[in-house]
Formats: sequence, C-alpha cells, structure tokens
Amino acid sequence: MSILKKTTFIFLVTLSLFIFPVSVKAIGDGSSIEAIITQIIEEKEVEIMELNQLYQKLELQLLTPDHKKIIVENGNQPIVNTIKYAVNDRVLVNVMEGVGGEEYVITDFVRKDSLVLLLIIFVILLVFVAKWKGLSSLLGMLFTFFVVFTYILPRLLTGSNPILIAVGASLVIIPVSFYLAHGFNKKTTIAIISSIISLIITAILASIFTQIGHLTGLSSEEAGMLSIDKGNLNMKGILLAGIVIGALGVLDDITISQAAIVDELAKTANLTKAKDLYSRSMVIGKDHITSMVNTLVLAYTGASLPLLLIFTNNPHPFLEIINYELIAEEIIRTLVGSIGLVLAVPITTMIAANWYKK
Repeated sequence: MSILKKTTFIFLVTLSLFIFPVSVKAIGDGSSIEAIITQIIEEKEVEIMELNQLYQKLELQLLTPDHKKIIVENGNQPIVNTIKYAVNDRVLVNVMEGVGGEEYVITDFVRKDSLVLLLIIFVILLVFVAKWKGLSSLLGMLFTFFVVFTYILPRLLTGSNPILIAVGASLVIIPVSFYLAHGFNKKTTIAIISSIISLIITAILASIFTQIGHLTGLSSEEAGMLSIDKGNLNMKGILLAGIVIGALGVLDDITISQAAIVDELAKTANLTKAKDLYSRSMVIGKDHITSMVNTLVLAYTGASLPLLLIFTNNPHPFLEIINYELIAEEIIRTLVGSIGLVLAVPITTMIAANWYKK
C-alpha cells in the first residue's frame, strides 16, 4: 500500500470517529436511542379529524446492550407528514414517562451511515483528483471546523460581540486554510491579503445595511427559539456574523483564481508594468465576477426555495413582499456578499499586479 493510500485510510478512519462517534444512549436520560424496525405488526388507513392517514404498529429492537424489544404506534395522532416505515429501517426513538409507564416515540431516521458513505466518496475523489493538495485542503477544512466549534459558537453563546468574533476568527482561518490548501507562495499570500480586505469591507457593508434595513435577526423560527432560550444573545450581530462567514467561503475561490491569473500572465506574457498586468487580468476577472455573482445568487435561492415558494402565489404586491424582514434579510445577505465578491476581483488584481511587476 502506498503512503498516499495509507494516509487516506488513516484520515478517513480518524475523521469518521471524530464526526460520528459511536455511542449508546441509556434509557431514561432524555436522549434519543437508536433502534431497528424488526416487524410491521399492523398497517392500515385511519381517519383522524376527518382526514385519512397511514397508521402503523411497529416492533422495534433498541440498539442498547440489552437489545430490548418495544412496540411503537405511528400515525395514531394527527400529523402533517405521515412517514411509512419498513422492516430494517434504523430510527431514533425518544423515551417519555407516560401514565402507564415508559412510552416510545419515533423521532427520525438514523442518517449517519449515509453521511459517512458520502464523506468517504468525497474524500477519495478529492485525494484521487487533487493528490496531496486535496489532502492538505481537507486539513484546512478540519481546522476551519475546529475554529467554528471551539471558538466561534461557544463565544457567540456567551453573548460576546458576534461581528468581532466572526472577523477575528476569519483572520485566523484565512491564512491557515489558504496556506494548507494552496501552499506557501506569492499567489497564496496575495489571496490572503485580498480576502482579508474584502472581508472587512463586506463586514462594514453588512453592518451598515443591517442597521439601515432595520433587521432584527429574528425573522426565522430558529432565531426566535434561540433568542427565547438564550436571552443574552445579540441576534442582529449573529445575522452579521453569518453574512461574514458565508462570504469567507467564496472569497477563497475568487481571490486564489485571480491571483493565479496574474501570476500566469506575468510569467508567460512578458508584461512588465502593473497597469498592463491589471488590465489584461481584469478581462478574465470580469467573467469571473459575473459567474461568481450568479453562483452566489443561485446558492442563496436554492437554500431559500421553500421560503420563496410561500410567496409565489401571494396576493400582496411585490414591493410589499420584499419588504418583509424574512425576504429583506436574504436580499441584503445576497447583495452584500455579492458586493464583497465584486470588489475582491479588482483588489486581488491590483495587489497581484504590483507584486508581480518587474
């Protein structure tokens, strides 16, 4: 087995252990228990509140040391979306204390196996195509996750200033992840400087237009629940932090690509003046801007598709609909991120052109 194959194998095993730790939950501690459906005892259509829905009586085996078997009824209460279960489905079960003792409720499917499989496919393809650069980019990704889960999220929960946390964490994430992914060279250093400048501009714009737009950060159901549970949180600041962190992921691609264009032109086109390097590089940069802005808009649209569908047949005027905070928040998020990307191209090109001039 080659060194690359050994490294890939060790990395996959280690990553799966960290992200998907194997543990068995004890009954009665209020947490979910994994179980497997062993038998469908009964299945029929029932009428509840004048609506027909599927009813199933299921036998489950808990994946606990004692392998206890339980009976669960699904569909005996009015629910919006009835799920049809099959034998060998792995599910999560919650235990509640009822009048007659313990009661069990299926809450969800167990999805970690499919997530692990998808992760393995992603890692293998990345390492196969990009070789050592792919492996180093994975290390950069792990470092980013480490910063997010050990610094950003805990500090946000303490009620600290979210925008300072996001920008501060980005100043650490950008150089480490960029150098790991692209190596120690001029191109990467230029991309780092450009990304930091563009990110600061994005943060300033987000702060200004969040204030002008009177956004509260409480437009989503999740944000509302979080603010009730954690009353010390600055929800508007968390919205700003989300915009900054979201822009950070796209800046990597655009700044590295533009710096590489200037680097290649400086080597092959024999351009000695910064002005010539800038103008030639911006020809390609303009195409990069249009494609990346479109990508960002489509990414936000895809993420907000259910929300947009709600307003498709809305009888209210269009200008009234976009005035709703739920919609205005997504518009400001998209436009601020797009402005940051647009500015990143000339900023990167200008810095690189002056750096590579002879």
